[in-house]
Amino acid sequence: MVSERDEAGAAAVRAVKSSERTLRLLEVLAAHPGPLAITELHRLTGYPRSSLHQLLHTMAASDWIAMTADGAHAAIGSRALIVGTSYLDHDPALPWAVAALERVRTQVGYTAHYARLTGSDVLYLATREAQESRRRTSRVGRFLPAHATALGKALLSERTSVERAEALGQGELVALTPHTITDRAALEAQLDEVHARRYAVEREENTPGVCCIGVPVRYRIPATDAISVSIPLDRAGDDEIAHVAETVRDIADELATTLQRSGVR
Repeated sequence: MVSERDEAGAAAVRAVKSSERTLRLLEVLAAHPGPLAITELHRLTGYPRSSLHQLLHTMAASDWIAMTADGAHAAIGSRALIVGTSYLDHDPALPWAVAALERVRTQVGYTAHYARLTGSDVLYLATREAQESRRRTSRVGRFLPAHATALGKALLSERTSVERAEALGQGELVALTPHTITDRAALEAQLDEVHARRYAVEREENTPGVCCIGVPVRYRIPATDAISVSIPLDRAGDDEIAHVAETVRDIADELATTLQRSGVR
């Protein structure tokens, strides 16, 4: 005979499993640039077809996802945008960070980004585009591998070798371009150099034709946030890199001081 306690325990397990599936489904859809075929969702998640269809219809009813008219494709829904925007609205560092990006853009003339280290990735929290920028899509709310960005390199350099390994995990480092450093020993040596000079330089490791400079914002120890500047590769000579790095370091230090004095931790 099954006791009430056993039934309650089984129900709790089912609820947790359903929650995990819901979150996983949102992550898969959010990582895709457009509507994803249900057949592809089934392949990526491995969920039983009947469970997947039931979950999709439940989430669509509350606008967490959007379904195409024929029901064959799904995309992230408007309610997810509300939650994501709320994250930005409630981050106490962002108002000051955005003001710092404005200063960076004004002083160096290039696109500036602000991001946070999250596991093995950096999460873009704010961007100020250069007037001549050709980018048509914002990086805000997007993740990129930390090892392939100047932002991530700047933040990883603030950590010990053990902490770096924990952040990057055990899997292979993904190559976003032919220039991405994926050898862990080479990356470790590069991060030591970054730590010594307090800024990272990344050339075409995630975007062809672009050189990026990243500087940590040390209002937390170790730093969790960083500022970067994207420079067209043909303008990224040694003198220009040195000038931009010095400018961004000064602004990042001022930002860190402001955040600490304001009680942001």
